[in-house]
Amino acid sequence: MKVLLADDDPQLVRALRITLGAHGYDVVAAPDGSAAIALAAQTHPDIVLLDLGMPRLDGVAVIQALRGWTSVPIIVVSGRTGSADKVEALDAGADDYVTKPFQIDELLARVRALSRRAGAAGGEPVVVFGDVTIDLATTSVMRAGARVHLTPTEWRMLEFLARNAGSLVTRQTLLKDIWGTDQVADTGYLRLYMSQLRKKLEPDPSHPRHLLTESGMGYRLVLDAA
Repeated sequence: MKVLLADDDPQLVRALRITLGAHGYDVVAAPDGSAAIALAAQTHPDIVLLDLGMPRLDGVAVIQALRGWTSVPIIVVSGRTGSADKVEALDAGADDYVTKPFQIDELLARVRALSRRAGAAGGEPVVVFGDVTIDLATTSVMRAGARVHLTPTEWRMLEFLARNAGSLVTRQTLLKDIWGTDQVADTGYLRLYMSQLRKKLEPDPSHPRHLLTESGMGYRLVLDAA
């Protein structure tokens, strides 16, 4: 398994090269953000370990660039401990976040866990409609080649509709899936989230072609005609 290590700390890079190599990983290293993107395109790593505070291009920009064309698992390994930094990195597309200093056993465990998850997710489908691509394996949405940011609730709603594409999904079913109970009263939340999804994914949100409302019943995701 090939690991791309992007960090400008030569001592840490040297130590991780030795440790990861001893556990059977093939390590390639980049000293800055620009080099990391170029090396990723050249070597197609199986997992990326990425620092945030790098020269030339910071880690968040690297994550955003990678997510434009690859779903490779990304673990941020950073000395930044603030919750805002973690949220920004995860929202940009990172899969995990490890704070420096760290225990090598913990880092190796997270690498193994993400590797297993990526392998298990390989059979998940990709759902396409219009210029939108929903990748259920990587929980990502692309529109016209650009990544679409969804809130966790928006994603859960879209994912459920995508897994049942073409079929009516009742309001009660969505409420149970999103909030964990069918006893939640529908106070307009579903209409609000559907409206937000249409703004992000429909060519004309006021006249939706794919994210449809079935009056009095629920919602349906309609794919393109064959």
